[in-house]
Amino acid sequence: VQLQASGGGLVQAGGSLGLSCVASERAGSDYAGSNYAMGWFRRAPGKERDMVAGIRWNGGITYYADSVKGRFTISRDNAKNTVWLQMNSLKPEDTARYYCAAGSPQSLGRLYEYEYWGQGTLVTVSS
Repeated sequence: VQLQASGGGLVQAGGSLGLSCVASERAGSDYAGSNYAMGWFRRAPGKERDMVAGIRWNGGITYYADSVKGRFTISRDNAKNTVWLQMNSLKPEDTARYYCAAGSPQSLGRLYEYEYWGQGTLVTVSS
């Protein structure tokens, strides 16, 4: 599975930004992306990667890190092989490179249980 994230940019604190991630199959492989859980994680400068949000294949179950609950919303459209992350009330501490992930984690919040990671998109929140 290949994952392409986009939508990052520079925004002022308190502002909003939306990220999207499109999943596609690698040449020669069977694509089962619509059956995968998908999620977003981020890595801030000098920090470890943190899981931000995750969503089961049918959208029925979601996960949010405590730091983003009430501000971020994850959603997906399997027909479009796309997952979105709507980020509102952004804070400077949300500044990070955001990555899309897909896979079959037992727990949506366990970053390293996602099998596929994409390239990131940079989000910068100015104070």
